[in-house]
Amino acid sequence: MPFDHPVYILFSSGTTGKPKCIVHGAGGTLLQHLKEHRLHCDLRREDRLFYFTTCGWMMWNWMVSGLATGATLVLFDGNPMYPRIESLWEMADRIGVTIFGTSAKYLSAQAKAGVRVNEKLPLKRLRTVLSTGSPLAPETFDFVLDAIHAGVQISSISGGTDIVSCFALGNPVLPVRRGQLQCRGLGMAVEVFNEAGAAVRNRPGELVCTRPFPAMPVGFWNDADGRRFRAAYFERFAGVWTHGDWTVLTDDGALIISGRSDAVLNPGGVRIGTAEIYRQVERLPEIRESICVGQHYDDDVRVVLFVVLEAGVQLDEPLQQTIRDTLRRNASPRHVPAQILQVDDIPRTRSGKISELAVRDTIEGRPVANTTALANPAVLDQYRGRPELA
Repeated sequence: MPFDHPVYILFSSGTTGKPKCIVHGAGGTLLQHLKEHRLHCDLRREDRLFYFTTCGWMMWNWMVSGLATGATLVLFDGNPMYPRIESLWEMADRIGVTIFGTSAKYLSAQAKAGVRVNEKLPLKRLRTVLSTGSPLAPETFDFVLDAIHAGVQISSISGGTDIVSCFALGNPVLPVRRGQLQCRGLGMAVEVFNEAGAAVRNRPGELVCTRPFPAMPVGFWNDADGRRFRAAYFERFAGVWTHGDWTVLTDDGALIISGRSDAVLNPGGVRIGTAEIYRQVERLPEIRESICVGQHYDDDVRVVLFVVLEAGVQLDEPLQQTIRDTLRRNASPRHVPAQILQVDDIPRTRSGKISELAVRDTIEGRPVANTTALANPAVLDQYRGRPELA
């Protein structure tokens, strides 16, 4: 068959609007996955590769390509926390998983629950822990080494459904630095651009890819002239793929991703990645999870933070002050939210990603364009018409 013969049609998660219907070609996808598996993950024929993923998340497609290396795939269907919070690790120990993939949220939830896997399980064959879905906080790197297995390589990886692969990921011959993605993908001309379209180092900007690469989609379904495809990736900087991640590229070639660039907060003209706030807030034992957005207010943008609390906890003034003090001390005064509000749940896409834009549109009084992409759209009623946000 031709190199670009369609192999997958994947739908984006809907965090940034109506899901895109992305057509991927067989040749480029397989080449990209072989590169990432064999060179970035050191996947071998004798390995057992596991990724905790649904069939609707691109990591399932990514994992399936492990068959091309001859590795054994380990699939899991069910609640990862049942019957015990360590159930996935027990499975990995019993089966002999060598590369264990999951989401950053799963690892942070394990850390918050005080899990100590290494006190119960040897995990003798485990060599690498992969994490994606959202930025992996520096403290979660520490948790994996301290409480899961001291000898593993931690690879925080990032790409997307758009390319069924990664722009940045791990490298078995480079040092692991907490809070960072080790390197750019081999053969990927990844840079970080400032607003003028110039490549920058050690400063936040847009993650871009300046040259074509094999895993670029064939196009979008029902987009004969390619107009929607070009609008999605090439309008920001002409001829340059703009991925939509707010990122820092260090002098060492590592990347630090702090969230989606279209969800970046901009109070007083200072751009802040939402992950910078989540990292501090969700360390507090009272906070189960959180979501923050920017709201236009008084000719500026103010930061609004919504929190889901642990059972029995109330959002009283002392807790609000603790949140503010934590952000002011460990981030900056600009990170301190103008409003902190309690909710019971957070809107998520069907692939489990929180939808900041859905919350932002709701509190701004705009229609949410992607409610069909949400797994729990009814939860937006908790965000609508709050008197504190008038």
